[in-house]
Parts: sequence; C-alpha cells; structure tokens
Amino acid sequence: MNPFRRVARSQASRRLPDEQLRVAWQAVSLLLDYPTPEWAESHATIRRAAAGLPAGVRMPLGSFLDHVASQPLEDVQRAYVETFDHTRKCCLYLTYFTFGDTRRRGVALVQFKQAYRKSGMELTADELPDHLGVVLEFGATADVDAAWKLLNDHRAGIEMLRLALADRSSPWEQVLVALAGTLPELDGEGVDAVRKLVEAGPPQEEVGLEGYALDPRLNEHPQGPPLHPPTTRVAESATFPTIRVGAGS
Repeated sequence: MNPFRRVARSQASRRLPDEQLRVAWQAVSLLLDYPTPEWAESHATIRRAAAGLPAGVRMPLGSFLDHVASQPLEDVQRAYVETFDHTRKCCLYLTYFTFGDTRRRGVALVQFKQAYRKSGMELTADELPDHLGVVLEFGATADVDAAWKLLNDHRAGIEMLRLALADRSSPWEQVLVALAGTLPELDGEGVDAVRKLVEAGPPQEEVGLEGYALDPRLNEHPQGPPLHPPTTRVAESATFPTIRVGAGS
C-alpha cells in the first residue's frame, strides 16, 4: 500500500482563496502549540473559524478537536511532549528533514529569516525561523505568497512529519492532514523526495548552525527541559492574533 497521502485532485488542482489559507494556516499553527488551558479555550474559536473551510481541511481539524476535547489536558500535554519533544522523526522544524544539523541547514535558516524581513516582519520570540507553526502564522498574518513558497519548498518535510505522526497513531496527524489539504498534491518528484528521506534520513553532520542554538528536540542528549514555542492566546472572535512574528522596526 502506498504510504504517501494524496489529497483529492479536485482540491489540489487549485490554490484555496487567500482568506481560507489564512484561517486554515492559523488554525494549524495554534493546534501545533504546546497544550495549555488557554490552548484548550481557543478550540471553540478555531471551530467557528474553520466552519467555512473545505471539507478536506475542516473535517480533520474537527476530528483532532473532538479527540483532545475527550482527553484530560494533562494527558494531551504528556502526548505532546512524547511526540514532539522526544521523537526526532516528529520534528516541527522543516529544514531538519532535508539538512539535518549541517552547515547547509544554517544557510536554509537564513533564507527563512530573509523571507520574513522582506515582508517587513521579524521574529518576536527566541525561535528558529523554520518552525512549522511560525511559518504558518507568518502566512496567516503577514504574507500568504511568501509562506506558500516556503511551505512548498519544504513539502517533502511536511509529508515526512505526517508519516511519522501516522506511524505513532498520533492525533496530531489529523492536523497535518488538514495542512496538506491546503497545499498542492505531491507529484512524482515530491513522492520520490519523500521516499529518499524515509530511506536515508537527514544528514548527520552536527555542525554549522552558528547564530542558531540547537533546539533540544534535535539533540539526542538535550540539556535541561524541552523548549516549546510561545503559547498562543486567541481572542473571543473568529480573527486570530499575531503571536510569533511582528512588524520589523
């Protein structure tokens, strides 16, 4: 059985309207945050905002929200840590899948920051710029086209993350399914790229990230507790706030 997921061709053949992309990407960004009481309180807002999205995006988001609503928050927090903090294959940093911890990854990280700056934005937290939640929020709140390019440039990494979550039977797979529903279908070249990553894994050279502290999740022997992206806070409306990136000075 082919493990690579393909979204419906009728949906993948065209890009969603920008407003739908913004809503979907912000919803996915929020749901990839570390679970907190505020995170749980945001789910009603996410449901309302997602109601107007295509079924291929709305339904997996709803499935994830239904699942976590049935679990104690402490259990969801534990599952998040076990999935994203302790499992390299479930890394939320897009360039890791292609470059590992190598000098080439350092160059790729600079390209992410340059894309943000070109759109007049700067990271407002101590976070690597290729964190999937950061890229999605950038697209949702700042520059859809620039984020579209970044996401599609790293489409194989996104699929690798989805496959890793599927292997763990993780509820967060549904969040990645929703994200895939906003992106073009993987073509033959993309499927080949994912297959090569599955077979070979990321490069292992552990150097070359000068200017970027390695996230403990990418280190087999982290020092101290895992680091999480900043927790999101959602206003009581269908409009999502900016939380990780802000206008440059």
